[in-house]
This record gives sequence, C-alpha cells and structure tokens, in this order.
Amino acid sequence: MVKRSYRTDKITVHWNSELCIHTAACLNALPQVFNVGEKPWIAIENAGADEIAHAVEKCPTGALTYERTDGAPDEEAPSQTTVIPWPNGPLMVRGNIAVRDARGNLFTAGPRFTLCRCGASQNQPFCDLSHRRIGFRNNPQVVSASRETAQSPQDISPTTGP
Repeated sequence: MVKRSYRTDKITVHWNSELCIHTAACLNALPQVFNVGEKPWIAIENAGADEIAHAVEKCPTGALTYERTDGAPDEEAPSQTTVIPWPNGPLMVRGNIAVRDARGNLFTAGPRFTLCRCGASQNQPFCDLSHRRIGFRNNPQVVSASRETAQSPQDISPTTGP
C-alpha cells in the first residue's frame, strides 16, 4: 500500500493506493494535475485549490482526499447517504460513512467509498476490481437506494453471507 500527500500552501491532497481502482475520474476532471504518465502523477501546483478540491470530490473510492490549508472548508459529507450499485461491479457509497470491522471497531471513515459486492476482493470490504476477473454479474433489478442521514455516521459492518 502506498500513501502519499501532495501539498501547497492552500491544499493538501492525500492518495491511498489501496483504495484506488483507477476509474480515471480525477484524470478526466483535471488532467493538468492528475496525469499517470508523469512522475509524480499529481502536480498539485498546476491548478487552484478550489479546482483541485472539486476534482478530488469526483473520486468515487475515497482514494483521493484533501485538506484545505487556506482556511476554506474541507470536504463535507453529503447530507444524504446514497448507495449506487455499478453495473456488474461494486457499490459506490457516499455520505457520512463509518466502516467497521466484524467486532464493531472503527476501521475507517469518510465521505466516499467503493465497496466490494462480488465477494472476491482481496481488499475487503473495498473493491479491488476482482469482479472483472471472476465475471461477476449483478441482478439487473437492483436499483440505487438512498436514505436520510442523521448527524452521526452511517455504519457499514461486515456480516457473513452465502
């Protein structure tokens, strides 16, 4: 696992390789900053803090996060928790999310995660693209779900399944 931080005097961007599934949302949002053909692949000096924050918030996995160091607000979790099943892939979860281990202990928390739904990920509970390798196909009748959240985080905890 690689964790890196990229800083300017206005914003710090954090990247966690363990959560990244290469959706290219960041590349498409701000290619002058996020470019996998360059080293380092994040050139944070190539755009303003607001543009960078907006691009980071497009990352569905939470692999990219940011902290504002210029007094502007950090990312806020959406007021409504949403769970969107990607066709034949993971669940995209947005909201005030707390991911807990099987004993109920906090594993991580954040506003965005992409969770495994095929059961084959080696990075449970997060997606690692194993659904592609195993040919996972979801039930086409599954639809997105949403629910109003309270001030406290929505908990996601593993359970035993089939």
